[in-house]
Amino acid sequence: MPPAKPNILLITTDQQRFDTIGVAKPPFLRTPHIDLLGYQGVQFTRAYADCPLCVPARVGIMTGTQVFTHGVANNDQTSNVMGREGTLPTYLRACGYQTAAIGKMHFGPQRVRHGFEEMLLPDDYYRAMRHSGGARQPMHHGIGQNELYPTLATVPESLTLTSWIAEQCVEYILVRRDPTLPFFLWCSFAKPHPPLDAPEPYYSMYQNSPIPAPAVGAWREGEDCPISFDRQAQRRAFDSIPEEAIHAARAVYYGLITQIDNVIGRLISALEDCGLFNDTFIMFASDHGEMLGDHRNGAKTFFYEPSSHVPFILRMPQSWDNRRHGTIVDAPITHADILPTLVSVAGGEPPSDTDGQDLVALAQGELEHPRRYLEGMSGPRWPQAERIPCVYLAITDGQWKYIWYPEGPTEHLFNLADDPAELHNLAHESRYAAKKQELQGELIARHRERESVYLEEGKLPVREPQVETTADRRNTATNHAGFRTEYSDADVRH
Repeated sequence: MPPAKPNILLITTDQQRFDTIGVAKPPFLRTPHIDLLGYQGVQFTRAYADCPLCVPARVGIMTGTQVFTHGVANNDQTSNVMGREGTLPTYLRACGYQTAAIGKMHFGPQRVRHGFEEMLLPDDYYRAMRHSGGARQPMHHGIGQNELYPTLATVPESLTLTSWIAEQCVEYILVRRDPTLPFFLWCSFAKPHPPLDAPEPYYSMYQNSPIPAPAVGAWREGEDCPISFDRQAQRRAFDSIPEEAIHAARAVYYGLITQIDNVIGRLISALEDCGLFNDTFIMFASDHGEMLGDHRNGAKTFFYEPSSHVPFILRMPQSWDNRRHGTIVDAPITHADILPTLVSVAGGEPPSDTDGQDLVALAQGELEHPRRYLEGMSGPRWPQAERIPCVYLAITDGQWKYIWYPEGPTEHLFNLADDPAELHNLAHESRYAAKKQELQGELIARHRERESVYLEEGKLPVREPQVETTADRRNTATNHAGFRTEYSDADVRH
């Protein structure tokens, strides 16, 4: 590795599934610039959000810790667990970097910087659009931030939030940064998170394409279906969306990804204008996925592949030795790995208490003890929080996955190698008893080792199901649809 510190560009998307890049994506999906990063970089095909929600993933990025360490298992205030010190930008500033964050951060309160020297948020975009006095304003369609019904954007492509985020990053690269210092820029796109409000041509781009139908597991009905999973589907009415609407939603979702890919081309162009593209360290990832109708559900939270499995690419500078370009790594990784990787790239020493691992060393085969297992969980939301310690506890090695739901209880075991769509729950089949025992035993042992609050008398927790009707669940739909106007004071506008 050369002595010069490379510029670092971290590109993240919000709610992008793993099966939208590389060999996993549908053949018709156009992502030439993400493909370029994959051709020149390393694709990590078993990257997971250990707690598939926006804030836990971002706390993992910022602190280099996993959910069982940082403790944020919901979309809570980041300032409860993070300050200005001990974060990714402060470690990089100590290495001589200037730092900027542009796009959706989902920090709370939204203007807390957590160590970044410069930060521009969607709030700045919405204020600028209002002050422009234009007759056409964004997000005037009435679709909520968690709804799966697609709609056309109320502004043209050049005035969308996606375009604004990209152009602010272009301006930073070309004009606003100090050219005598290396930079760390986090470009954080708010899409393809709903509302699925693509502008033309992206709204119509894939309407006539062979859109994959949602996967529906044999476990989705009856006692094998986790109560909490069914609860989310009914509270948000995901289970009642017509097939035609899901098909249209998926088409627009793909269109939003292509829009992001196109504006990533603007970032590459800006780096090229400065002669920096070849020697910039670029990382591309998403915070979590999107069920998108799979198993008749939407959004995220759960540790199923559409929700927790995310795209992840690491592209090293062209001048580095052993760049491993065009290769694939199938070891399980997560967002906590970003901090130690980037601090090492910057020439610093990662903190000793990080849960993460250096992904450059992993890709180059130099990591002494690669992660074998990755754990996952999600915390309950009110009012379940008073009686359920967690929605689920999970563990995967990238080939097998085990999930324990306390409510009921319910347990799932999937052979991801043979059943990547998780159609068949093997937890009750005797021929897989040894594999279930292995994964469950590993999960319990890890919780015991850190004296986890989630075990009860050394065992996985069990709770009686909450008594509620489908009508009761649907009665709370307003709380879960994510209704927001452009005036909202939280960083949750997409």
